[in-house]
Amino acid sequence: MRTGTESERHMLREATGDDVNLMLSWRNQEINRQVSKNSHVITAEEHSRWWRNVRADPTRRVLIHLHDGLPCGVVTFSDLRLHGPRTGSWGFYLDADGLAERGATLPAWLAVMRAAVDHAFDVLELDRLDGEVLAHNTVVRQMNRRFRFVEGPGRREIHDGREITVIPIFLNRADRRAR
Repeated sequence: MRTGTESERHMLREATGDDVNLMLSWRNQEINRQVSKNSHVITAEEHSRWWRNVRADPTRRVLIHLHDGLPCGVVTFSDLRLHGPRTGSWGFYLDADGLAERGATLPAWLAVMRAAVDHAFDVLELDRLDGEVLAHNTVVRQMNRRFRFVEGPGRREIHDGREITVIPIFLNRADRRAR
């Protein structure tokens, strides 16, 4: 499934069972765990359970991001409401280690965000896209603003024995490309 005007080198496709081990390895990279609510190393059993649940839930989608034709990230959509006001939540993570080795981190990051936003509004036809970011993840917060996401007030939560501040973000369809 292609989104937006990205070339074939930069696209999203449905995740399959063949991607499960890649997704787990990327999710367990230290840099990704530091900026996620759940910072523990995810076991194969835990990941398999998640995958079974996602595949059975019509309100969720898992997509693989290809950059320069290579799988390098995961985009998730959840809580999809596709009747009435069309809303959903999203998140993503990248193969930070692999992209760093190729010197492709920033281009892939920009491409996955663009592809995810395009998919949300052009394919899923959402009216509003929601998400969350941890307060200490200032680089992602800056990038979210670049894509016109608005931050709500942060809330304190406890996950994996650590206290974090979670900041809700949202983007309305009408504000997506406003100047």
